[in-house]
Amino acid sequence: MIPDFAQQVLNDSGFYKDALVLLIAIILAKAAPLPREAQAFVWFSHLAKQLAQKVNHVQRSSQQQTIAGTLALILIVVPFWLIISFLLDLSAFPWFFDIVLLYICLCDEHFNRVAEEVQHALEDQDNSRAKKILAPWSYRDTHELSSVGIAKATIEKMMATPIYGSVATILFFSVGGTALVLGARMVKQVEYCWPKVNPQYQHFGKASYYLCYLLYFIPTVLWNFTLAIQGGPKAIRLLFQVKPSQYPVNNHLKTCQLFAQILNIELAGPMKLEGKRVAIEKVGNGALPTANDIGKAIKLTRFTTLIWISTLVTIPAIWALLRYFA
Repeated sequence: MIPDFAQQVLNDSGFYKDALVLLIAIILAKAAPLPREAQAFVWFSHLAKQLAQKVNHVQRSSQQQTIAGTLALILIVVPFWLIISFLLDLSAFPWFFDIVLLYICLCDEHFNRVAEEVQHALEDQDNSRAKKILAPWSYRDTHELSSVGIAKATIEKMMATPIYGSVATILFFSVGGTALVLGARMVKQVEYCWPKVNPQYQHFGKASYYLCYLLYFIPTVLWNFTLAIQGGPKAIRLLFQVKPSQYPVNNHLKTCQLFAQILNIELAGPMKLEGKRVAIEKVGNGALPTANDIGKAIKLTRFTTLIWISTLVTIPAIWALLRYFA
């Protein structure tokens, strides 16, 4: 029995190895993150913004801006993705480079720590420090935010981070390996640099916006479902309520509604982007968020993420048991 089981484990070694690679990458990203200025996707963001400055001309027609944005997206993503994927296929130890690239793609996984720093700054009534901490992580203007605005921006960033972080990484790596994770993450970073909600990128950012919507549709639905089962019947019903948005909300309206429902707070609302006020609908009927609500959001996000990470241990363990007793 034992020799047969050992042979079965060897036959399924690729399955267990992939689960271990994912687990190591996620743990490293959460426990030992790189400084933000040293992260590869921060450099990639600078490149995307510089490219947009060169080719995004708002005085042109909407069609021309859309075409320019589509070509710019292809130009900045495809060459880097092809080169890295090709080198990955040639590597002598692909599992090592899988861990490294997944670790790089999970660079925002430690935002909970940043949120804690923002929370402590708000509790100390030090709004200036809270804005300084949040500014590198937000595409909106933070210098004029009130304490409520800071809390909203922090919670909204935190609620979406696991979608393109842990959840998408687990799903995409299982389906298409590291190359798919890397390509999707690059597209997401471009979409973050050219947010369609910003009037400057309203047309230029269409391609990245809709491509992100397609790529992250399933991860978003699954993340929302994992949230809803913790919020009770009202949150679950909210999953099936279709409420079209009259404003662009970067694909996260339902997630925002769920967080607002579970935490009983108000989220979203108008924001400033590069000095311009942008209308965004408010979500939720609760009180305005405070520093204490950031702490609640951190707990909710951590527990929900833990559910996903636990699958990397439980599924291989269940599979091994089934193989053993088969």
